[in-house]
Amino acid sequence: MQAISRRLAQQQSLNSPSSIASLKFIYPLSHPHCGADRPRYESTLATRGVGHLVRKGTGGRSSVSGIVATVFGATGFLGRYVVQQLAKMGSQVLVPFRGSEDSPRHLKLMGDLGQIVPMKYNPRDESSIKAVMAKANVVLNLIGREYETRNYSFEEVNHSMAEQLATIAKEHGGILRFIQVSCLGASSSSPSRFLRAKAAAEESVLKAFPEATILRPAGMIGTEDRIMNTWAHFAKKYGFVPLFGDGSTKIQPVYVVDVAAGAVSALTDDGTSIGKVYELGGPEIFTVHDLAEIMFDMIREWPHYVKVPYPIAKAISTPREILLNKVPFPLPTPSIFNLDQILALTQDTVVSENALTFNDLGIAPHKLKGYPVEFLISYRKGGPQFGSTVSERVDPDSFPGFSR
Repeated sequence: MQAISRRLAQQQSLNSPSSIASLKFIYPLSHPHCGADRPRYESTLATRGVGHLVRKGTGGRSSVSGIVATVFGATGFLGRYVVQQLAKMGSQVLVPFRGSEDSPRHLKLMGDLGQIVPMKYNPRDESSIKAVMAKANVVLNLIGREYETRNYSFEEVNHSMAEQLATIAKEHGGILRFIQVSCLGASSSSPSRFLRAKAAAEESVLKAFPEATILRPAGMIGTEDRIMNTWAHFAKKYGFVPLFGDGSTKIQPVYVVDVAAGAVSALTDDGTSIGKVYELGGPEIFTVHDLAEIMFDMIREWPHYVKVPYPIAKAISTPREILLNKVPFPLPTPSIFNLDQILALTQDTVVSENALTFNDLGIAPHKLKGYPVEFLISYRKGGPQFGSTVSERVDPDSFPGFSR
């Protein structure tokens, strides 16, 4: 009882006006940098298009942007960069995944505590799709696959899933923006089934969700890509790179970070991108042969090519497509000899003349000769230090504000 009495007496003394005055003298509650009366710093970067959402903070990863994004395909190549771009601006990102729980593990470090939320789902179960969209206000669909498996066809992965996501997002009622990532060259008349499925998906998404934005990136280059890595691995193993036809097909590869930035820019604009289609290609057009030359230069190997005529390339890659659903076991994943990609390479894939591009999103894409392809140094025979990289050859005096 005596202890309780002493505590009550201490509380009364602390609540007395004289005690509060003394505390204010030591710790002034109205100090400009602390206390209840300090000014609240809020972001001056208006999130356009979703401007009515509640935002707090200065715009960093510990802020609150008001965006709650469900990113389908977040565990893929492009997905990790989109998640990083969203997380660093203080958005909460819901990451649907269907494989092991280790699949989205690398994404959780990209945002503040609790901001990256992995959620297991089944792409063929409508209720699980609705569950991962329930708390979201924007949806990005990055799902896509350039080869078929025993369980998933081109049409189901690239078309049917996109149509289903757009339909559910529209029925949700609270989804403000829907971003559909397609592919440059998508056309109903393309020789590639993958590109035909992507074109059908664009049409279905805009029909189900007319306010959606379509992004058509070209072949993406980056640390985990399936273009330069595939070539470099093949060259190190066999000493050459096969060129289909004569390697003269024109392509316009793009840095994956620029595509991720384009997706976030379209998501957060003032609504100008609603219902529009953007073709996202790099600033330079290469032939397949030219791009392979860049790869050989980075891995410090003499270029060696074997020109494979298209009929022979198709003959080599066709057996997998024939046997895919006829054998009782899964077949290896195609790398260079992928029939559908070989068919796609029979036509040039470049940005259309009058198309909306990176410029309309306020982004200047990177050139490939430089940092975007320096990940290839891991394939060098003498190790990463064998020869200098592009960034190592840059004169420090060329950096603005630098003085010795």
